[in-house]
Amino acid sequence: MSDAPLAGLGVVVTRPRRAAEALAAKLTAAGAATWIFPALEIEELPRDAALDETLRGIAAFHLAIFVSANAVEKGLEAVRRVAAWPAGLRVAAVGEATAEALRNSGLGPVISPSQRHDSEALLALPQLHDVRGQNIIVFRGEGGRERLREGLEERGASVVYAQCYRRVRPKTDPAALLAALARGQVHAVSALSGETLENFVAMIGPVGAARLAAATLVVPHEAVARHRDARRFGRVQVAPSDGLIEALAQIRITP
Repeated sequence: MSDAPLAGLGVVVTRPRRAAEALAAKLTAAGAATWIFPALEIEELPRDAALDETLRGIAAFHLAIFVSANAVEKGLEAVRRVAAWPAGLRVAAVGEATAEALRNSGLGPVISPSQRHDSEALLALPQLHDVRGQNIIVFRGEGGRERLREGLEERGASVVYAQCYRRVRPKTDPAALLAALARGQVHAVSALSGETLENFVAMIGPVGAARLAAATLVVPHEAVARHRDARRFGRVQVAPSDGLIEALAQIRITP
């Protein structure tokens, strides 16, 4: 691959601002023109007495699952307020970015799928097949998919949520992005979740959404690819976050 595999490619990054800026720097270094357009932000939740009580008893759990890097950051902060992290507690992550966040926090080894980065891929791992009688805590934001909990409970586990942040739609000004869309400079949009995608489409409005047919949507797993708003794009490409540059390099720019 050349030093500038994304030369001439216009990419919209929709992650929360701090993560978007970090990713945009990598894409720019690879030659892309980037637009940082956060379509999701992470917001603190008020401290919750019930959550504190659950986390005081964290040593009673057999496995802790983290659904995102935000869950790692906010979840470990919440634990440290009330208890020490148990040395023998196993940890699992949905995706490599989350696994890396856990390792960077000093936790491991991390159970994590190496290919697809979603709940189904985590549930398919051998380590999660025999969980009957186990107590499992899932660190996540408010709301979200229920597939992980359902799958573990079907196998006989007892699952508790530790909801430690909320996702909100930011007030991002779409003017610069709408102008870029009108000029045909946007070739790809990266979105990590269906909620992010839905927010993005709402934030750019009907005029912007009508121009998405000329762009490729790049998502980390099939669940996002199946979202109704994915049909607005000319093409949808599924690629893990650590393979984003390689996936973007396959997009052909047409005049």
